[in-house]
Amino acid sequence: MKKTLMACMMIMLMLASACGNVETTSNPNTSSEPKAETEESIIPKNTSEYCTDDRINLDSETEKYFYGTWKVEKHLGFANSYNDASEYPTGQKFIGDELVIEKDFFSSKGLKKYKKYQYELKNPVYQITEACYNSDSFYRSYKILIPDLNINDEVKVIDISNPSTKLRIPVSVTFFIVNNDRVILLSEATIFELKKITD
Repeated sequence: MKKTLMACMMIMLMLASACGNVETTSNPNTSSEPKAETEESIIPKNTSEYCTDDRINLDSETEKYFYGTWKVEKHLGFANSYNDASEYPTGQKFIGDELVIEKDFFSSKGLKKYKKYQYELKNPVYQITEACYNSDSFYRSYKILIPDLNINDEVKVIDISNPSTKLRIPVSVTFFIVNNDRVILLSEATIFELKKITD
């Protein structure tokens, strides 16, 4: 009886060992395992859903519209990600102040109520750092609701850099140009509509 039991155990061990060494092949077309994502499947098919982030120089149409003296006309609201405590809840401290944006000169010294925004730069480098092709893609990137921004509107994000250092100016402002028809100023998390007063 002991010999029979030992023989059965030996056979079971041999079978278990043999099963562990067997390679199984499966038909790749019938495998139930999830397929790994390829690089192509990760890239969005509809790029208009996302903002492009190529850094390019201003095109002539944007230059023509963007250059001039601008007056801060209206407070539009705040970014939804955080609030700029210095402007919340009315954002009125910038209203009436001015910015000079010329091809060879930039000045934010017209933003009189904030010392940290007093800046001038000769021969600034203006670049489009991002372009959003609808209101949804713009909101995904910036968490900002600009009033009257429509689904088909194009928003260009403009940064200003020092030509010698190539660094962005130390002013917490960004400009959004909507369809070369509106200029929006983002300061910290506060947004304002600008009005051109001179070309």
